[in-house]
Amino acid sequence: MSNCCAKKPDENKRHTCPENKTAYGKVPYQTVLLHIKEAWKSNIKEQAYYFCDAPDCEVVYFAADNSIIKKDQLKTKVGIKETSDDALICYCFDVSRIVAQTDSTAKEFVIEKTKHALCSCQTQNPSGKCCLKDFPKLN
Repeated sequence: MSNCCAKKPDENKRHTCPENKTAYGKVPYQTVLLHIKEAWKSNIKEQAYYFCDAPDCEVVYFAADNSIIKKDQLKTKVGIKETSDDALICYCFDVSRIVAQTDSTAKEFVIEKTKHALCSCQTQNPSGKCCLKDFPKLN
């Protein structure tokens, strides 16, 4: 298993979201494919995709050809685009926003497991990236 939290050389490639006109980073095609509803019925094609993390934008993924995939087209709820306390922060270990805010051992556990490459962020997390930056700072 590879270390999904390690920086990848092409992570900084960006493209502008057709809806909110902000530039965002790439997400692996495999990640998009694994989160879309009924992928076999979709017209998703293999190309460069990008992840829009703006909470107020309905677009989750957009492609190099400016096609878009919105929240309602996914089987996965995207925590960063949800307001509820049960929205996920960590998809690999099922850590919700409220747990991340109230239980410091959850983040410690995730840190420990990612150090040993025991996570699957690239496929489990809709952003295709490590969740550790999404954990809130605890007092």
